[in-house]
Amino acid sequence: MNFELKTLDLTAAAALKTDVLIVLVSATFKPARDTLSGLIGQARKSGDLDASPAKMLSLWRADGVNAARVLLVSTGEGHARQIRQAVTSAVGSLKSVSPKSLTLWMEDATQHRMHAATQAVADTSYVYTATKPTAKASVLKRVVLGLPTASQTKNAKPDFDHACAQVAGVALAKEWGNRPANHATPSMLAKVAQALGKKPRVRCEVLGPGEILKLGMGSFAAVAQGSREPMRFIVLHYNGAAKSEAPTVLVGKGITFDTGGISIKPAAGMDEMKFDMCGAASVLGTFEALAQLQPTLNVVGLIPTCENMPDGLALKPGDVVTSMSGQTIEVLNTDAEGRLILCDALTYAKRFKPRAVIDIATLTGACVVSLGHVRSGLFSASDELAHALEAAGEAALDPCWRLPLDDDYAEGLKSNFADVANVGGRDGGAITAAKFLQRFAKDYPWAHLDIAGSAWKSGAAKGATGRPVGLLLHYLLGLVPKPVTQAQVKTTQTATRRRPAASAA
Repeated sequence: MNFELKTLDLTAAAALKTDVLIVLVSATFKPARDTLSGLIGQARKSGDLDASPAKMLSLWRADGVNAARVLLVSTGEGHARQIRQAVTSAVGSLKSVSPKSLTLWMEDATQHRMHAATQAVADTSYVYTATKPTAKASVLKRVVLGLPTASQTKNAKPDFDHACAQVAGVALAKEWGNRPANHATPSMLAKVAQALGKKPRVRCEVLGPGEILKLGMGSFAAVAQGSREPMRFIVLHYNGAAKSEAPTVLVGKGITFDTGGISIKPAAGMDEMKFDMCGAASVLGTFEALAQLQPTLNVVGLIPTCENMPDGLALKPGDVVTSMSGQTIEVLNTDAEGRLILCDALTYAKRFKPRAVIDIATLTGACVVSLGHVRSGLFSASDELAHALEAAGEAALDPCWRLPLDDDYAEGLKSNFADVANVGGRDGGAITAAKFLQRFAKDYPWAHLDIAGSAWKSGAAKGATGRPVGLLLHYLLGLVPKPVTQAQVKTTQTATRRRPAASAA
């Protein structure tokens, strides 16, 4: 799907050759004298188009409009969430029509509105086909976003580029999150990463079982030992800034299927454990977006990936393993395996002397109980990092919520037979999981995103969401140094000239 940004007033939009024209109408819309404004005015006067978000009126072969189908859609006050709701409803109504081209007209486009509109078109048009030959792939190939004036179009271009890159990143994360475990093995994820490594400024390294063991990643290797699929440790580099600039490290949990191991899960719903690699998928998606945008920063992606299976060689409850950090771990529950692979990756991250490390994992059902499927769980001892991630999530409509990390929560992780246990009981399970990870992330600013409730949907809408690619991308782009304007240079020069000279000693 190709997105284009064009300057289109309503007269030009009416004349444009397109299969479908969607006109987003806010409560403050002021009709002009053109054909579409006249239709909007009539619809409002008749009560067929009130101002409530996603209220829609479909027109067929309207006089003076080139598009065969016109959708007038209300956006309420025009907030980003209302834009997303309106576009989702409009594009969703077109599934039986299968347009090849679509034009979306907006009165204006702040950063948030632009992202909401483009992502809504992409999400609503997405069709999974990789292992479903009978599925009809989306035929929508061209989407034009129209803004009324040239100045609006020019100002919106950076946000449009960001939005298109985010769409591509989310699409990659969704696609690999949705693939069944036999079509998304650790080796297959490594090939996706290697393909990303061929893009500008991206480099990829894939470590196999021997190299992983040589590094001393005994905790990660212990989880993988019950599977016939060989584990992989994927290291991605995006180098967009000077080598001297410290990178941000993203660590994605890549359990391509989780049976629970010897602590086996209930059969009902176990098929959804193919989604247990959505943290890894979000890292891959973020690198896809970075490769498109080419921002001036450095990012490292670490993906420990394996299966958690109940083979005769599988890890057993009560086993003690030695992590890369040297800390020993008593494995009380083999279904708490995500933290066992992440802890070694967090230790590995130290070598990059990072400005911050963020791990992303479908880690605990307890987080789903706490926050449901709306917000991802956020844990961090750094207020600065936590606030930046919260702000990025709100901007991307990919929200998270900060939970506590009080030291008292770590009491349940004490063990008589190792330095730490891998679980701390049922109560506060999302927090004790984060406390476990925190032990291995003391050498740098660190945050943990538990996406168990936000990474996929169940039921009739079952499928990966691509979250939190939007959040991660907004956060990373917020780290890019802002260019100095001529006005700022002049202000600095003026202040320097006015500064009194130092007196002689």
